[in-house]
Amino acid sequence: MTRTAPRSVINRQNAEFWNELGGTPAARSLGITEPSLENLRRFDDWYMNYYSYLGRYISPKDLKGKRVLEIGLGYGTLGQLLASKGCRYFGLDIATNPVALMRYRFALLGLEGDLRVGSVLDLPYKEAAFDYVYSIGCLHHTGDLRRAVGEIHRVLAIGGEAIIMLYNRYSFRRMIFLLGDHLRNLLSRRRPSNDGPTSFSDWLRMYYDRNLKGEAAPYTDYVSRAQVRRLFQDFRAVRIESQNFDPLVLKDRMLVRRERFLNNLGRVMGLDLYMTATK
Repeated sequence: MTRTAPRSVINRQNAEFWNELGGTPAARSLGITEPSLENLRRFDDWYMNYYSYLGRYISPKDLKGKRVLEIGLGYGTLGQLLASKGCRYFGLDIATNPVALMRYRFALLGLEGDLRVGSVLDLPYKEAAFDYVYSIGCLHHTGDLRRAVGEIHRVLAIGGEAIIMLYNRYSFRRMIFLLGDHLRNLLSRRRPSNDGPTSFSDWLRMYYDRNLKGEAAPYTDYVSRAQVRRLFQDFRAVRIESQNFDPLVLKDRMLVRRERFLNNLGRVMGLDLYMTATK
C-alpha cells in the first residue's frame, strides 16, 4: 500500500484487516478462542501486565464525568478500563468486529457508552466534544497521520488531552535488529521473508502486524520524535516518551526477557512513542 492510494481504498482494506481483532494472536497463545467473561478477564490481565507502563497514562487522571473518546478498540481492554472509571465513554473503530466485541463487553458488565464504526480521518463528532482522546496503536495504520492528528485536535476541548501511541521510527527493532536481519538476507541472497513479499517495507509491516493468515496490515507509518513535534504543532504542549521493547532471542533461545529492557533501552529506543498532547 502506498501513500498515494485513495483514502477510501485504505479505509476499506483497514476495515477488512482489523475485523480480525488486534490482539487475536496473543489471545490464541493464551488458549482463548471465544469471548466469555472469564476469557476476557484472562486476556485483560495478560494485556495490562505485558504493557505494564500503560497504566501510568490512565490511573493518575480523574476521568469521572469526563467525555472520553477512544479510537481503535482492538480486543477492548483499554476501552473497558476507561469506561469503568465513570467517564462518558465513546468508542470508534474502522472495523465492525471490534465495535461488536466492545458492545458485548459493556453488556456483560452493565457499562454504558457510545460505540460506532467510523474513521478517525472523518470523526463523526463536533468540535471540542471531548476532554480526553486515547488512541493506542491505531493512527499509524490510517495512511494519513496529519489528517488523523488534525481531527483529534478538532474534537478536543481547550485544555483537553490526547494520549496517542505511534510506532517509533528509530526503535532498536527497526533500526538495528530487523535492518541487520534484512542485510544478512540480502548478502546471503535469501528472500527477506519465506512466506511473503520480498520488499523490505512489506516484510517490515508483516513483522509488526500480521493476521492469522500471515497477511500484513495494509499500511503502517513509523515516526521520529521530530516528526511527532511537527504533527502535533497545533497543540499547546506535547510530552513524548519511548516505551516497549523486544526480548533478546537467538535461534529460538531466550537470552534476555523484554522486562529487563523496559526501563533502560526501552525508554530510549523502544518500539513505541507515547504522546500526551494538551490542546
